[in-house]
Amino acid sequence: MKKVLITGSQGYLGSVLTEYLDIHGHDCVGFDIGFFKSTLLYPAPNTKTVFRDARDITESDLENIDVLVHLASISNDPMGKLNADLIYNPTRVYAFEIAKMCKKLGVRFIFASSCSIYGLGQDELLTEDSEVHPQTGYSRNKLEVEQDLRKISDKNFSPIALRFATVFGHSPRIRFDVVINMLTGMAMANKQIVLNSDGKAWRPNLHIQDVCKAVKCAIEFDYSGGELMVLNVGSDENNLQIIDIAKIIQRSIPGCDLKFLSENPDLDKEGLIQDRKIKSGGGDTRTYKVSFKKIINELPGFSKCDWSVEDGVNDMASKFEEIGFNSKLFKQTGYYRLQQLEFLYENRFISDDLRWIKNQPEL
Repeated sequence: MKKVLITGSQGYLGSVLTEYLDIHGHDCVGFDIGFFKSTLLYPAPNTKTVFRDARDITESDLENIDVLVHLASISNDPMGKLNADLIYNPTRVYAFEIAKMCKKLGVRFIFASSCSIYGLGQDELLTEDSEVHPQTGYSRNKLEVEQDLRKISDKNFSPIALRFATVFGHSPRIRFDVVINMLTGMAMANKQIVLNSDGKAWRPNLHIQDVCKAVKCAIEFDYSGGELMVLNVGSDENNLQIIDIAKIIQRSIPGCDLKFLSENPDLDKEGLIQDRKIKSGGGDTRTYKVSFKKIINELPGFSKCDWSVEDGVNDMASKFEEIGFNSKLFKQTGYYRLQQLEFLYENRFISDDLRWIKNQPEL
């Protein structure tokens, strides 16, 4: 059994990961600032949680901790009224500070990175050694944290960066601003699928349970290679074009029409579907396919991903049916990271540097 500290434990991933690790015999404690604490689709596990900003973690918080899993970050590009540097520079700084504390105290460090750092690709499968072309502040931030970890890696500190593919699957604190969740949600709620792009972009996809499996394997792997280990997490079979994902969902949830936001902007009056990074006309520059051979060869216990996109969509649709999912739930702001942060900021619940000013509202 490992004693594991998880930053960002009450986000989309953390809300599933903490329970998964507990079930598999590890003792978890979570740290979370609480921006999404109240946005529950269904009851969340009762994980031990310290409601504190990751910026405020101290060495005393790491006493008796074996492994720290760093999920905490800004999961979307910042709202238009704030400079990207104001959003992302602090997340880079606190990730580095936490890593240095872990090195000093002998705590192993696992970083939740992202395949989105590849940004642009052609038909080739991109590996951990391929050139990276991050297209957003979020992706650049992930790359910068990796670079900082490399600087302090040595025989006494061997962190692991897990570059997750685009995650999908249900969670108590689900995100509907990631592609498969969004399309499945609208199919269940509205019997239609609206694409905010032309659907031609490629994405690697990864079920949330396979995220948990990879993190568990990394926790249990006593890696001591003396350098940052970088691993793409996903499966080659789940590299798909957005349009093909939409067709899988149509087959799983019959009776859904497929429409394009570029042809009718009124399909998104609430502004929840539109992606501000997609160009007018529906083109998306973020297109890439990724190779996942290295993780199979180098991470003990991770021989394959267990979930296909189709299996994940069917499981999500079953869960949505169980809880009586509807259009009102689908449109709830708290399930969209950017819109939730904008709501909190514009109503002065949080400051320019994303700290609480007053108590979080019940949403």
